[in-house]
Amino acid sequence: MIEAASRPDLDALTRAVQRNCDLADAHHARDASLCIYLLGMREFYRWQAALPLGAPLPREAVGRWIAERERRWEQLRSAASQFGALPLAGGLDAFDEPSVNAVLVPHGLLYGAGIGRFGAPLFFLADIAAVELREGARVLITERERARGLHAPPALARADTIVVRKDALRRWLWTQVEGSQRHAREDALAQALRLQPGSDLAERVAALAERQTESLVLHELGELHAGRLLGAQWEAMLAALSDRRAELVARAVRDLLADTLVTLPRLIEREDIGALHAWFAQFDGLRRSLAPALAALHPGPFDASHLRALGEEAARQRDHWQEVALRLLAAWREGGGSAARQAALALLAEG
Repeated sequence: MIEAASRPDLDALTRAVQRNCDLADAHHARDASLCIYLLGMREFYRWQAALPLGAPLPREAVGRWIAERERRWEQLRSAASQFGALPLAGGLDAFDEPSVNAVLVPHGLLYGAGIGRFGAPLFFLADIAAVELREGARVLITERERARGLHAPPALARADTIVVRKDALRRWLWTQVEGSQRHAREDALAQALRLQPGSDLAERVAALAERQTESLVLHELGELHAGRLLGAQWEAMLAALSDRRAELVARAVRDLLADTLVTLPRLIEREDIGALHAWFAQFDGLRRSLAPALAALHPGPFDASHLRALGEEAARQRDHWQEVALRLLAAWREGGGSAARQAALALLAEG
């Protein structure tokens, strides 16, 4: 550990990062549907109150907290606030993630700053739990989150660095469990949970998060492989898509490519049935509608014959989505954002 005298002022840093998280939420928290927003806010309340997974939530207290947070967001919007510099090295820009982490990583802290879906800024500050090297990529696993926003993606990849936020992953999984329970579904998530050790649901969710950590690393390795195949222009194409639906389709195409390049082949090779159930549990929305042949392979016995069929379908899907992604890029190069938008939306009609 670095001596305390050389450490950053962690309280001041946490306040500065959280304030930027709040400002991002002020503009983008309601981008999701009302149901997803409310489920996310319930877990966000648990995080801020340091409550364990599944802790009962006092309805009135949560309602007051949501109202107070929405008032704060309104104040930040009304003041036309800007993202503030961080109290490090005389003041570092909030989006200068490499410079911030050059200061923080030696102290066991990781800072995240980037742009998520629909141009929403995303920030977080977390404790580093582990660092490893995988296939030329540096993998950082974080645990306690000191500052975060409502939207907390469990994993991300930038350049040759992969980050998995285990606390965010556990909480995201819990929101999925709550949603499944509300609809009394016997789905892939329930099947995955049944295979996990634990005396109660919270323990099984935590155990599944441990298994999903490896699956997320595999997915992000797939993202890095996909990035090398598609090149740097992919991000420029995404930025040119003014239509949200088209952006979601393009992101789903890349996710499908990443998972059929790396995630599914590795899980099938390892015969990791619990992880495969968990993968199918989050295989929903546009990805599921774009790849119905893949969706049709769950549930299955996951015996040798079924795993072989799943591997063969993953290989077919890999070739298909690589071709589709390159087609989207070609449309963008030839006709700009409008042409890429039309090509992306056309995929929905094909499905």
